[in-house]
Amino acid sequence: MNKETVLLMGARSDIALALAHRFAKGGNDIQLAARNSNGLIEDKLDIELRYGVNVTLHEFDVLDTTVNELFINSLPMIPDVAVCVIGHMGEQKESERDVQIAALVMRSNYEGPAAILAALANRFEERGSGTLVGISSVAGERGRATNYVYGSAKAGLTAFLSGLRNRLSKKSVHVITVLPGFVYTKMTENMELPVKLTAQPSEVANSVFRAVQKKRNIVYVKPIWQLIMIIIRNIPETIFKRTNI
Repeated sequence: MNKETVLLMGARSDIALALAHRFAKGGNDIQLAARNSNGLIEDKLDIELRYGVNVTLHEFDVLDTTVNELFINSLPMIPDVAVCVIGHMGEQKESERDVQIAALVMRSNYEGPAAILAALANRFEERGSGTLVGISSVAGERGRATNYVYGSAKAGLTAFLSGLRNRLSKKSVHVITVLPGFVYTKMTENMELPVKLTAQPSEVANSVFRAVQKKRNIVYVKPIWQLIMIIIRNIPETIFKRTNI
């Protein structure tokens, strides 16, 4: 890809920082957006020194949707590629007991990401170019008792990205849905994850980088997840409701 500017929202996450390194390695300038963005100064300096690109830091809270336009206007330039890496898994049992905790999970994984991607989509459409990337989850492909609050929010994001892709396909704006499956991150560090089904943040970053280059639509970071989810989606409901997966 030619030199572009890449905006990473949720830039404090392991996946976002891996993406920053991968896109910077490709010669692209980076915009890191997150809450408490000053805490990313060392990462900014490291990426600039390592790859010889420009890196800027931007304060951004995905839950405050009222300032999305101000946030976009504050960027030194409208990015060529925007990636939303924001997510909050929460604890299913806590979400079942407390509607406010459930609402935070839903807003963090659907409402907030969808709102900022929608605002950026309008700018990209006006310009007639750009790529939007949303990090969703295979958890959104069918509701399961163990994580249906998180999964329902990711299902909403996946549907939103699909509609956005359909809307913008004739406007030279590309939309990519990324479905990572399990990833070794701070968010999953207390979980026992199956090794063969779990990706490193660098694997996610490489998959996203290739997807942007090749204008892919839907990306399963580990291809086996596509087969797994086909099977899970097609289990009859009378059987599925008795499972514990």
